[in-house]
Amino acid sequence: MKRNTYSAIALAAALGLAGCANPDVYSGDVYGSRAAKQAQTVTYATVTSVRPVLIQAGDENPNVIGTLGGGAIGGILGHQVGGGTGQVLATAVGALAGTMVGSRAEDKLSQVKAVELEVRTDSGENLIVVQKADRTWQPGQRVRLVGSGSNLSVAPN
Repeated sequence: MKRNTYSAIALAAALGLAGCANPDVYSGDVYGSRAAKQAQTVTYATVTSVRPVLIQAGDENPNVIGTLGGGAIGGILGHQVGGGTGQVLATAVGALAGTMVGSRAEDKLSQVKAVELEVRTDSGENLIVVQKADRTWQPGQRVRLVGSGSNLSVAPN
């Protein structure tokens, strides 16, 4: 009974931590704290193409939570099998399998549906901006590009 309780606690903790990712930071409607009270450049443009893409979130610490959580859960579950040398082997195999499954699960949980917007500015420059797909965009739509350089978002005009 005690082992089942530990398994349930470990699983709940891993799933809880996986839910901590904030995909809204990729939205054109969300500004980071550094952008608050800062002057932003506005450029007007027309959408020339729209393509659905995925943003793989969590590049800073890739798969740490999934890998560690999956390994811990796999090890705990493997430890419940057999006894003696068999139990040690089952624990190791469970931890390895859990590590792989947890890593892949975190990859999938960390993906954000996004859109690649190709725009042509009024000055004739072609740009591509990728941001969260939280609204519908159409070729020919007039838009505002807000920001500059690597911090640019597309907003309806």
